[in-house]
Amino acid sequence: MVWPEVESALDNGTQTAIVSVGSIEQHGPHLPLNMDTLDGDELSRRIAAKLGDALAAPTIRPGCSGHHMEFPGTITVPPETLMDVIRSYCRSLDEHGFEYIVLIPTHGGNFGPVKTVAPDVAREIDAKVIPLADLDEHMQLLNEGLREAGIEYEQDVIHAGAAETAVVLAVDEDLVRIENIECGPEGGISTARLLSEGFKTITENGVLGDPREATAEAGETIIQTVVATYVDHIENERRSV
Repeated sequence: MVWPEVESALDNGTQTAIVSVGSIEQHGPHLPLNMDTLDGDELSRRIAAKLGDALAAPTIRPGCSGHHMEFPGTITVPPETLMDVIRSYCRSLDEHGFEYIVLIPTHGGNFGPVKTVAPDVAREIDAKVIPLADLDEHMQLLNEGLREAGIEYEQDVIHAGAAETAVVLAVDEDLVRIENIECGPEGGISTARLLSEGFKTITENGVLGDPREATAEAGETIIQTVVATYVDHIENERRSV
C-alpha cells in the first residue's frame, strides 16, 4: 500500500491492525528460514480480510531464536529488543488512529515476549492491544487442522514437521525442498530443554516429527482453522470494549 491508501482506509472505518511476530530461523533441510514469517504474512492477510475493517501490517522479523543459532542462517534478537520493536509498532499504529492492535506470534520463542510486553504497551497508548499469545492453543490448532484434513498425526512440540511443512506447501509449494525432507524425533520432547539448551541437543537436522505426512490441502485446512479461531477471539475482544 501507499500512505494515502492507509489514510483512506482509516477515514473509511478501518479500526484494526494485525501484526504478526515471526522469525528468521532454521526449519530443517526442507523449509525456508522465513517459514514463520511466511505464516505470519498469510495469517495477517486472511484475518484482516475476514474482519473486513482491518489491515495487515508488515510481519515483524527476526524474533527470539537463540535456541536455533547452531544452525546457519538463523538470525536472533534478544527478548528486550523484540519487545522494543513491538512497542514501536504499536505506538506508530496508535498515532495513526488504529483503535485495535492485534499481536500474533507465529514462532514459539516469541510468545513469551509478546505476552509480557502487551499489557505494558496497552497502558501507554489509546488503542486496545489484543495479544493472541497462547502457545498451547496455537499448537492445538495446528494439530486440529491436520485432523480435519484427515491426517491422524499429532505432535506435542511443533517445528518443521507435518503441520509447518503443510502450511508452506499451501502458501507456496515451490519453497519446500521435497527431495531434502527428513524426519526428526518426536514424543516426550521438553520445550523447556529446547529453549534452554538449544535444538541441536534434541535434533541434528532441526526437524521435530514427520514432515512426510504433510499435504498442501492439510496446510490450507490448518490456515483456515487458525484464522477462524483468531477472528473469533478478536471479535470477542472488540465487543468487550
